[in-house]
Amino acid sequence: MPDIWILRIGHRPQRDKRVTTHVALSSRALGASGIFVDAEDRTLEENIRSVVGRFGGNYSIETGVSWKKMLKEFDGEIIHLTMYGQRVDEALPKVSRDKDLLIVVGAEKVPPDVYQAADHNVSVGNQPHSEIAALAIFLDRLTDGNNLYSDRDGQMTVLPNERGKTVVEKHT
Repeated sequence: MPDIWILRIGHRPQRDKRVTTHVALSSRALGASGIFVDAEDRTLEENIRSVVGRFGGNYSIETGVSWKKMLKEFDGEIIHLTMYGQRVDEALPKVSRDKDLLIVVGAEKVPPDVYQAADHNVSVGNQPHSEIAALAIFLDRLTDGNNLYSDRDGQMTVLPNERGKTVVEKHT
């Protein structure tokens, strides 16, 4: 599958730092290549790069990105996750598996331009819930769950087990 990118718009660093961090971490864990965030937030960048450094993978983060320019110039399909879109089960078969994907996740009310620029406006449920949940469900279904337990060749790996916490640290 080509690259999957996340575009987080409406990020307010003082208010949304935890939620946007979780958007990034969830997308990383579920197979995205990286995230673009509209507001500049160096602390967010440092935190995500720290996780990538410890747990591996090639996930990237860039903040201070113009979302309008990104939507205009992105070479691939644009998917906007919203309560008001087409049902996820109906939309997924229409999503390209041959092009890079840009998944737009809003932090606050999303401007109408986003709905117009998107190739697919996708609804993950019709009840109010978290954008983190919507993104996780969408990515898991898009990738058939193939990234849930993939090893990213990091310094640390968590080994799932019924009881206890098993973390394997690689020493270099």
